[in-house]
Amino acid sequence: MKTRIAELRKQHKLSQEELGRIVGVTRQTITSLERGKYTASLILAYKIANFFGLAIEDVFDFSEVEEL
Repeated sequence: MKTRIAELRKQHKLSQEELGRIVGVTRQTITSLERGKYTASLILAYKIANFFGLAIEDVFDFSEVEEL
């Protein structure tokens, strides 16, 4: 899943480690999210979007998610 996490993080001058600490995950989790290798839980997606003052849909791109 594509995200805007890296872009938003850089705009706010945050390292991956700093963002991870803020939302309660490791730097490795932020790295995996930014690279599209990990899909955030709803709670984590909310924490990240809320930190940046955005809706989840403004941070995470759901266009490639298959419908069930």
